[in-house]
Amino acid sequence: MAQQQFPGDTKTPLKGRGALSNPHNRYNPQRIEPFDDGWGAQIGIQTDDMQDEWDEGQQGGDDPFEARRIETIILKESSRSIITTNKSPDIPFDRSINPYRGCEHGCIYCYARPSHAYWDLSPGLDFETKIIIKPMAASLLRETLNRPGYQVKPICIGANTDPYQPLEAKLETTRSIIEVLSEFNHPFSIITKSGLILRDLELLASLAERRLCSVAVSVTTLDNDLKRKLEPRAASGKVRLDVIRQLNEAGVRVTMMAAPMIPCINDQELETLLAAGKEAGAAAASYILLRLPLEISEMFQDWLAAHFPDRAAKVMNIIRQTRGGKDYQSAFGQRMRGSGVFAQLLKRRFEIAYRKLGFITDQRFQLDSSQFKPQREQLSLL
Repeated sequence: MAQQQFPGDTKTPLKGRGALSNPHNRYNPQRIEPFDDGWGAQIGIQTDDMQDEWDEGQQGGDDPFEARRIETIILKESSRSIITTNKSPDIPFDRSINPYRGCEHGCIYCYARPSHAYWDLSPGLDFETKIIIKPMAASLLRETLNRPGYQVKPICIGANTDPYQPLEAKLETTRSIIEVLSEFNHPFSIITKSGLILRDLELLASLAERRLCSVAVSVTTLDNDLKRKLEPRAASGKVRLDVIRQLNEAGVRVTMMAAPMIPCINDQELETLLAAGKEAGAAAASYILLRLPLEISEMFQDWLAAHFPDRAAKVMNIIRQTRGGKDYQSAFGQRMRGSGVFAQLLKRRFEIAYRKLGFITDQRFQLDSSQFKPQREQLSLL
């Protein structure tokens, strides 16, 4: 499937979208270059003639013919597996499920953007406008959990892209996955920044009561103007704090993630975010320093130039100081926190605020795997 040209390839902001352009897919040796034909339209040359069945989504009320607006398009994936494994020592889980590939929230910093290149799509506007869905997710999960010899470990839902992004309101893929996990008494956690999770509050609360579920909510900023630029289709910080509050009141253990922290953009909010999260009922908190792997670096720099030209150079200089002079370092132990003076200061600020606010000191919360119960049909002896 070939990536398309968009009106945003002039690297100027588009309404409701985070990326300013559709950068080249690093796996495709052929490039698509926009040009002005003199009639007020940009034309791209598509080099891939593979035919795919696309379903047009209606999320956000976008009109593809309205100037500087882009529609959301849905692509169905024929999955053969549903659980992804990892061996990263930087994260507290080794199994995850991502109901969607790509994310309409459009967060410019999203570390999952480069994964869209595996689908011959751009990590830019393609990532937030071409969403790959998994219609068979629930049945695949049920089949996997029923396999003889399946070993139970907590599963993280949404480790890559948000499981409660706008499409979930219609498709309910994440809901169906949670229902299957509930059938099997299988422990899981969720990472989201969406208020849509409250739709499933009753179900999550019943599972949390049995230590089968926990939730992490990321809160990046309480500045709505910054939020609209940084995470154009995500919920406001106020809504996310309300999500924490309602989950906590329902008995669901919540961790607030102040992530990502971006030098000179939102890092000054760190203590404020932690205090607000604690007041809302978060049991624990964490933070992550901005990560700029692969194509994200160029895209983020374009975003800085468009929205914060007065400090763009300063932001990148500090980021490089935290990454050994590079835009990014992927080494375990450093990729989440960075190194150098700024990274050390950020870590110290977090530790002081964490202790003063009275967050729990032991974050090794354990979900219960002992309740797992396969749902295999019993064969009759007659």
